[in-house]
Order: sequence, then C-alpha cells, then structure tokens
Amino acid sequence: MDNLSDALEKLKLASTDSATDSVESCLDCLLKALANNNTEASVKIQEMGILPLLPTLLSPQSSCTPKVANIIAELAKNEFMRSPCVGAGLIPPLIQLLHSANQEVLLQTGRALGNICYDSHSLQAQLINMGVIPTLVKLLGIHSHNTALTEMCLIAFGNLAELESSKEQFASTNIAEELVRLFQKQSEHEKKEMIFEVLAPLAENDVIKLQLVEAGLVECLLEVVAQTVDGEREEDIAQLKTASDLMVLLLLGDESMQKLFEGGKGSVFQRVLSWIPSHNHQLQLAGALAIANFARNDGNCIHMVDTGIVQKLLKLLDRHVEEGNVTVQHAALSALRNLAIPVVNKSKMLSAGVADVVLRFLQSEMPPVQFKLLGTLRMLIDTQAEAADQLGTNGKLVERLVEWCEAKDHAGVMGESNRLLSALIRHSKSKEVVRAVIHGGGVKHLVTMATSEHMIMQNEALVALGLIAALDLVAAEKDFVGANLVSVLHKLLSDERSAPEIKYNSMILICAVMGSEPLHKEVQSLAFIDVVSKLRAHENKMVSHQASLTEQRLTAQS
Repeated sequence: MDNLSDALEKLKLASTDSATDSVESCLDCLLKALANNNTEASVKIQEMGILPLLPTLLSPQSSCTPKVANIIAELAKNEFMRSPCVGAGLIPPLIQLLHSANQEVLLQTGRALGNICYDSHSLQAQLINMGVIPTLVKLLGIHSHNTALTEMCLIAFGNLAELESSKEQFASTNIAEELVRLFQKQSEHEKKEMIFEVLAPLAENDVIKLQLVEAGLVECLLEVVAQTVDGEREEDIAQLKTASDLMVLLLLGDESMQKLFEGGKGSVFQRVLSWIPSHNHQLQLAGALAIANFARNDGNCIHMVDTGIVQKLLKLLDRHVEEGNVTVQHAALSALRNLAIPVVNKSKMLSAGVADVVLRFLQSEMPPVQFKLLGTLRMLIDTQAEAADQLGTNGKLVERLVEWCEAKDHAGVMGESNRLLSALIRHSKSKEVVRAVIHGGGVKHLVTMATSEHMIMQNEALVALGLIAALDLVAAEKDFVGANLVSVLHKLLSDERSAPEIKYNSMILICAVMGSEPLHKEVQSLAFIDVVSKLRAHENKMVSHQASLTEQRLTAQS
C-alpha cells in the first residue's frame, strides 16, 4: 500500500504538469494495486482525492486514456465507489470517448460506464437521455469483427433494453438489422444466448417487433428450431425454448403478426403449424400459442377454421388429457377460444366436437386451464341456443361451475364461471337449463354477480336472473329470498353510479318477481315506489319509460 500511496501522490503532481510518462507509470501502479486488492485500493484512491483528477485525464488525444478508463472500470466494480464516480463528473467525459476511433479506448470506456451504472435504473436512464444508445448501435455496426467490443455493446444493450424509456431510442436506430446480422454470423451457443438476451426485451416493443421481422430474424429462429428440435444436450433444449418463445413474442405485434400470416399462405405460418403435431412439448406449446396470436382478428380466425386448424388443436388436446402438460393444455384452449370469437366459426367448431373435447378437462385442478376452458365454452355458446341448451343441462358442468363460482383465490376462474353460468341461461332461454342452475345452487352466485364492479357482468347477471324469474319463478323463489335479491336490486336502483342499462334491467327484474308473494312483500317493505318515481325524470329515455311502467305495476299491486 505504501507504493500505492507514493503513486497517488506522484499522480496528483504529474496530472498538474501533464508529464505523460510520469502519469502512465502512476496509472500502471494503480492498476496493479487494483488487481491485487480491488476493495482496499479503491478506498485508498478515494481517500487520497484522486477521482476529481480523472476527468481531465480522459482526453481523446491522450495515450493514457485507455488506462484511466480501465481504472474507472475497476473502481466501479465496487458498489460503494459508483456514487463517488458520478459525483466526480466522470460520466460526461466517458460518453464523449464513445466517439473515439481507438478500439481499446472504446472497450475500457464501455466497461467503465457499464460498471458505474450497473443495477441503477436512474443512471441508466441518464445515459439514455445523453444519447448513448444510437452511439452504441453505430459502434456495433463498425466493430462487429471485434469480439470484446461486440460483447461490451451487447451487455450494454441488455441492461438498457430493460428500461421502457429506451425502446423509442432503439426503434429509431438500425439495431434490428445489426443484431440479426450478428446472429447470423454466430455458431457458438454462448454468443447466440447473449444476442437472445438483448432481443427478448427489445421485442416487447411493437415497432421493434416489425423491424426484427423485416430484418429476417424469424428465418434465423426457424433455423435454430430445426437444428435443435431433436437435440438432447442442455444447450439445444435451451436454444429451442428461447427461439420458439421469441417467435411467439414477435407474433404479439399486430403488424408483425399480419406480415407473417400472409393471408394464411405465409411460409412462416405453415412452419408454425407443423409444430403442433410435433413430439416435442416445447414446440407443441409454441405452435398453439402462435395460433392463438394469429387468431387475433376475424379474418385470420375464419381462414384458420376453414383450413382445418381446429382438428389439429383437438388432436393435440387429446394427447394431453392423459399426459397432462398444463402449459400445452392452456395454450391450445387459448387458441380455440380466440378461434371461436367470429360468429361464423361457432357452429363449425361445435360440429367439429370442440365442446366435447373441452369438457374432458372439467376435472382439471389447474386454474389457468380452468380459466381458458370456461372462456372457450362461453365463446362457443354465444348466440348458439342448441349448444347452450345441451351444456346447460349437463349436470357435471353445472356442478363444476357452481363450485368454481366460489373460487375466491382465483378471481379469473370465479368471474368466468359466473359469466358462463349466466350465458347458458341467456343463450338457451330454456326452462330446463334454468331448473338445472336452480337445482345446482347457481342462483345465489348470479345475484352476487349482479353486484360486480364490472358493468358487463352486472348486466349479464341481471338478464339471466330476469329469465329465471320469467321461466320458473316458483322454483327460484326460495333462492331469490335467500340471496337477498330484492335488497340488491334496491341498492342498484338507488346508486347514482349505476349505468342506465343496469337500472333498466333491475326494474324489469322487479316487475318479474312481483308474482311471488314473499318477494312482493320485500319490494313493498323497501319502498321501491319512491326510488322508481325518481327515475321517471331520468335523462335516459329507456330508463324513464321503464320507470313509468314499473311504477304503474307497483302502484297496481300495492
């Protein structure tokens, strides 16, 4: 440490008179001390007040600059030295050095900036604001043959790409072309992984997704899949997963997805289809997720159903009833749900036996599978009275729905169960379905659903309850009383925040339950006539008209 102290004293003197040889020997001593005991040497350097001298030594013309940048990089390996480095004003001169033509200066400068800003989003954001991203992208293009510099750029991109504020700057550069070009040159697994680690966060941005597709990344990914699909080495399995996951991520962008779909004739789309019958679970998963992503507009959905995609997905699900791969089940059900959205597809999918296959997963105890199963059935029966009738009189389904309506630990499953229960009644308009729901204990859940914070769910519940009251009030009477239906309706009508549709359907339901003596008594006891009278002046004509009719009914039966 005595040698270090001497060197630091000499450096103080030498830096003032610009004696290059003397400065270099001092810098060599500092580097040696840092290599021997980084922490102890760093503390000494800080105590001796050397940091404020370093900005003046970071001159682009000086032969000492690479060593100074190297020293800063070594110091900033210590977390306690990063703030002092910032405080000493080292970031601006380091950023200026990124315009240097000297590759060693560039390398050490990149290391220094990376270490200073390591794990600090605020400092990384500062670099972004100072325009470091376009500079680094340009460096990658110029020095792609320099392995060390390339890795430095990739590490920097990986850190900066995690910040949302970086995406816009990246999108304004040719980063996509540079990364794809670099990827195409690589043969080593580790190098490809480094590039993948940059591509994944960048590909979350829709503009960059399209740029990557246009730069030819998809072809690279398909090649990786082809090379690794039968591999048994860990690195092959890892690359297959990364490549196929990234492929699915690219399809999340509307423009990039449509470009790859190419009217259902695209070579990429066809290759992805071949993944579904694969023996490899990772490819099955990626294939099903890709179909779910392609199925994000009606045109694509109609084309895919007409060309037999549904049968491929059903065969895949059939393979996983016994094998029970939850992620594949979830992905295939997601794809079927999306495909079932266009009205013209519903009857075709029902004829293909989709509902029967989906019902085979009723026993699943996995909430993600339950959620998608429910959503798929709900989409299938929308406007399909016969299918709603068949499913609504399926005792096992109704029993499971009522059970899941109480799944408070899984809000999504609980919500979808309620919505499907309501949909079975609304789309079938069947007395048998109403009786099955009453018998299964579903009425109380529909009453609770009417108090949901989501207006669409409130409305669906009220319409279903109205149909129950209209089709079999006698059978439902006890459950209506037990669930405090009248009290719930009073609150909905009294609440100024209730939407016009909610008030309208609540009044229709009030009229419907007046045929029941105990419910009629509850309506009278809660002075509904006062609430309804106020609604006659409602700005919504539909509500106002229904309020008049409801008031007449209440008055006539009082």
